[in-house]
Amino acid sequence: MQTGDSRRRQGGYAYLLLLLAVAVTGAASSAAVQIGATESRRDAERHLLTIGNGLQQALLDHAAPPKELDDLLKDNRVPGLKRHLRRVPIDPLTGRDTWGLVRDGQGGIVGIYSLAKGTPIKRTGFESRWAHFEQANSYQAWVFGKRTTLMAPSAAPRDIQRRDAPMPQLR
Repeated sequence: MQTGDSRRRQGGYAYLLLLLAVAVTGAASSAAVQIGATESRRDAERHLLTIGNGLQQALLDHAAPPKELDDLLKDNRVPGLKRHLRRVPIDPLTGRDTWGLVRDGQGGIVGIYSLAKGTPIKRTGFESRWAHFEQANSYQAWVFGKRTTLMAPSAAPRDIQRRDAPMPQLR
């Protein structure tokens, strides 16, 4: 009679199967989280391109390069109320309204870029106006601005405009 012995031997297999099921579930969950994070970043990149388009258009609409981002919110150079932007947008990659600025020789803003660290996921397939973003090694190479006055991103004088600081801080 083997009533108790066979039960003890089978109990180990159930435990082993349970451990295997937990490991497979953990691996699948980890993969799903990674896919979700990648899709979230792709979405943030698409949003950055949309916001960058608005920033670029605001710079193009402003006749002379503005000295500060706030100059795009209300243009005092013309009679009446002229707004190139309603508000300084939030960078979808950093979650802040802090942007890197490319300035011309007179200190005017001719380009705006994200301060996000990291390499963009999108490396090809840009619209022709953003063809210079192809193969960029960082988000800071995605400079939105006036093409005729924009210098090469690595050679351009840059600074960071913080909404809470009265003067831009040099980088």
